[in-house]
Amino acid sequence: MTTLWGTVLVVGALAVSVGLGWVAAAGVLRLADRGGRRSGAGDARGTRTGAGAAPPAGPANDHPRDYRKGRVNPGADGDANARALGDGPDSDRARARLRGGTWIGVLERLAITGTLLAGEPGGVAVVVAVKGLGRYPELRAGDDPAVSERFVIGTLASFVWAAGVGVLGRWLLTR
Repeated sequence: MTTLWGTVLVVGALAVSVGLGWVAAAGVLRLADRGGRRSGAGDARGTRTGAGAAPPAGPANDHPRDYRKGRVNPGADGDANARALGDGPDSDRARARLRGGTWIGVLERLAITGTLLAGEPGGVAVVVAVKGLGRYPELRAGDDPAVSERFVIGTLASFVWAAGVGVLGRWLLTR
């Protein structure tokens, strides 16, 4: 393999890891957020939700006060208002608690993909440790499950994407 081809491959892999990794992580967070929301017509089990209905058990968006007031939890359509009012991993409240998450995600994908391209998979452990220790105070301080969900879901989506790109890039470099 020529030096030019190797350089193009490394730069391309890093760009794909960062650029499309952001889209992948944001998409996974949106999907996770929609999974906990319920509409007025019924939930996935076909039971009625809304005014007068008992609040169904849900992993992330269980707010009985919404049901007592005759409203369903907003956000079945995924609009910006629902995100602001919701309590899932893609809510504005969870985003505010984990400030800088987008930039941290960019840097973690660069580091993971870079270490794998360089043939140093031990670097992934360093990234995991630094990120976990750096976010520990924010995750421990609050009793907001949406913040923890956002951290775990976003981190795993980002790591899986970056590792996949890194492994594929390393395989192409050694061919």
